[in-house]
Amino acid sequence: MTVAAPVETAPPRRAEERRAGPLKRIRRSYDQFWYAWAMCAPVVVILALLVGYPLVLGVMYTFTDATSLNVGHTIGVNHIPDTFSWVGLKTYLDILSGPDNQFWPHFWWTIIWTVSCVTVTVSLGLGLAVLLNRQVRGRAFYRLLLVLPWAVPTFVTIFSWRLMLADDGVLNSLTGAIGLGHISWLSDPFWQKIAAIAVNTWVGVPFMMLSMLGGLQAIPAELYEAAEMDGASAWQRFRHVTLPGLRPVSSTLVLLGIIWTFNQFNVIFLLFGANNSDSVQILVTYSYKLFFGQTPMDYARAATVGVLCLSILVVFTEFYRRWIRRMQGAQA
Repeated sequence: MTVAAPVETAPPRRAEERRAGPLKRIRRSYDQFWYAWAMCAPVVVILALLVGYPLVLGVMYTFTDATSLNVGHTIGVNHIPDTFSWVGLKTYLDILSGPDNQFWPHFWWTIIWTVSCVTVTVSLGLGLAVLLNRQVRGRAFYRLLLVLPWAVPTFVTIFSWRLMLADDGVLNSLTGAIGLGHISWLSDPFWQKIAAIAVNTWVGVPFMMLSMLGGLQAIPAELYEAAEMDGASAWQRFRHVTLPGLRPVSSTLVLLGIIWTFNQFNVIFLLFGANNSDSVQILVTYSYKLFFGQTPMDYARAATVGVLCLSILVVFTEFYRRWIRRMQGAQA
């Protein structure tokens, strides 16, 4: 009688990789893709110097009372050593619940600013992309015209808007001509916020439009033809074909838009200058003001606001990523 020997089957490679430790997986990846590691090494070193070192230094300052008066510096040939002290979480507690109560108004305005800008920018970008995706005469000219605001350097665009929004600018001339009177776009807190959202929308719409247009052109035309044959209306085709087809692109664009807008320093700072009112400052410009806009420079509080901004974005990104994964899993 012949007895068949048991056949030893090799475990799946993916399961083996899951059991391997991180160092072993890194070593295996280096053995297989050493050339990729060699090409990435300069970028990793530069990022470590330009991003890693300031980040570690900033996190360290958040646990101190460092200001420009007690941080070591050199005057001529004399070196003055550090005299700041470690205070633990006191700076965080002062920022979040301190008597000055400056963080939360800036935080809530930053949330309103981010949600408003991303909502308007994505909506306008989607609308323009749908219009330009049609076979209309002069489509290439319209695309070029709508891309121009993105091609112009951002500081030129913002300074142009600053001139138009000035008290004697073009917009006030128009509002005066139609009977709306004079509007203090650059000095009144309410109109400052409206102007900031409008200018940031102007700067961000071309990128959203181009990205949405690329996503629309990747949707197979057969889906629209099948929907038309089934009698779907234009709104039903947009809802059941266009929006699901754009989801991979739009989900990434929304995430990028939120991160960029939350940290959008240029529009607020360049539009209203260094002496803008507190009510229009978002968290990043508030951190800048703590660092450079007062004497003595408050390194600890500025770094604390920066770390809080980073923490908020990291937590939001993780929740957003899990939500997108859950949505895709539910539709699969």
